[in-house]
Amino acid sequence: MSTAKAQVLIVEDEPEIAELIEFHAERAGMKARKVGSGRLALDLVRREQPDLIVLDLMLPDVDGLEVCRKLKQAEQTRSIPIVMVTAKGEEADIVAGIELGAADYVTKPFSPRVLVARLRNALRRAGVEEDPTARIDRVALLDGKLVIDIDRHEVAAEGRKVDLTLTEFGILHYLATRPGFVRTRDQIIAAVHGKSTVLSSRTVDVHVTALRRKLGALADCVETVRGVGYRFADSGNGSDD
Repeated sequence: MSTAKAQVLIVEDEPEIAELIEFHAERAGMKARKVGSGRLALDLVRREQPDLIVLDLMLPDVDGLEVCRKLKQAEQTRSIPIVMVTAKGEEADIVAGIELGAADYVTKPFSPRVLVARLRNALRRAGVEEDPTARIDRVALLDGKLVIDIDRHEVAAEGRKVDLTLTEFGILHYLATRPGFVRTRDQIIAAVHGKSTVLSSRTVDVHVTALRRKLGALADCVETVRGVGYRFADSGNGSDD
């Protein structure tokens, strides 16, 4: 068994979802790489074989099931575990993927904790160890005043536990992965609930308002960017609303 970081290839055409999976994988001690199409994934895997593939089934060129089929048919790639990412209601595709040899699946919107657990389980079954020194389960921001515990889905603001809903936690976590980066409401919805989910932008505003209220004195870390969306402000400059 290897003690180096497990190499994970993320095959996902939605950048926000790919970034979210990458963030969780790397926080769990893995080394992640992203590609946005099935064709690129096939070309890359034939040259550089990863330890694990996270494969979206809905891809713009070669769909995920065909990618899975081709990889499992080839001698040099058939042993690579594949974790499929599917939308709700794609039961037939899940069954087809498992029959083709996929190791597991997660459905959108996915729980970060469930995602990481399934990736670890697939790696463990394939005989690949994680690098325990690289695992980071807690993210401290704002000079330690805000702590996000990824595995436990918990947030502490100035030492006080903050009781967030899954959606509120997802929004905060997503914005905090890239402080200063502006995210549109549609991007937030896709990252937290999956790209197939249709919600109004007003729904995001309601959740952000509730999130700010619960963060209390740290509410200003979630900034409004008028006409665009929201961002996490590590500088604490306050919001624009």
